[in-house]
Amino acid sequence: MSLDIENPAELLAYLRREGHIGARETPEMRTLAGGVSNRTVLVTRAAGEAWVLKQALAKLRVQVDWFSSPTRVHREAMGLRTLRQLTPPGTIPALIFEDHAAHLIGMAAVAQPHENWKQMLLAGHLDLDHVAQFAQILAAIHGGAWRQRATLAPEFADRSFFESLRLEPYYGYTAAQLPWAADFLRTLIAQTRQRALTLVHGDYSPKNVLVREGRLVLLDHEVIHWGDPAFDIGFAMTHLLSKAHYLTNQRAAFTQAAQLFWNRYKDGLTPEGQPAESWLRELEDFAVRHTLACLLARAAGRSPLEYLSPTQRQKQAAAAQVVIDDKTESMEDLIHGFVNSV
Repeated sequence: MSLDIENPAELLAYLRREGHIGARETPEMRTLAGGVSNRTVLVTRAAGEAWVLKQALAKLRVQVDWFSSPTRVHREAMGLRTLRQLTPPGTIPALIFEDHAAHLIGMAAVAQPHENWKQMLLAGHLDLDHVAQFAQILAAIHGGAWRQRATLAPEFADRSFFESLRLEPYYGYTAAQLPWAADFLRTLIAQTRQRALTLVHGDYSPKNVLVREGRLVLLDHEVIHWGDPAFDIGFAMTHLLSKAHYLTNQRAAFTQAAQLFWNRYKDGLTPEGQPAESWLRELEDFAVRHTLACLLARAAGRSPLEYLSPTQRQKQAAAAQVVIDDKTESMEDLIHGFVNSV
């Protein structure tokens, strides 16, 4: 019988059987909400040690059919091991165990108290130091992995999860929903498939960040692959710009945050052996396009932003269209062009 970690009796029996806990130990188990692609359970042992167990789903929990192999959780395990070497201490939780048969990993839980950064932002709690950290962590991943490309590029060459969880549901599906953007999106899909520059997180979003004592902790690495770093920038930038759209009374603050994110990322990205200026010139061009594509995808793709109303999603797509039609090339012009159009 296949294991369902959201069933407490099944999970308890599994943990005992595999020797992860004592034969008579009964830890507290609590299902964590919010994820569409995994079962996630917090396990707290009597001595205080806490783990987050994550089991990948074959069919994601969204309204439209969306499938991806549950073996992607083992890509996340690879990401946990690698990212701990590239990022500041405490940024990435430790991997506790990995089970290939059950498509399950256990990782150290982030100690309480902590808050989810997305929820903080939606509540209007915007701290520019958090934004700066968000940029610096991403620059550390991209720059650090690039310097270790001889080793890491072959390890993360498989892009199948990025295809099934990002390119198709975000760009491909959106192209079918927005015919006017189809050429733009399909061209970007083809270009993205050809760009293999460094390690790409693939899910670099505030929802995957916890804030603990003022420091950011990054989660959810199942889409990590060797590819186009501009995707991460566009994916992250979209969340800041979408909140500038949504939280009208804080539009100026989120506009400033978006500009800060881009500037701090550039400051932190200095690949050895390659002039930073030429790296960034090409990267900015693709980062602008990925930001626009993600803005469209979060309005009309398989996973639209849940906090935007249908009318707001239409408005977001229309604002992105204005910037696309203007043939904007710089991130600064994109930021202001989008904010001024929503």
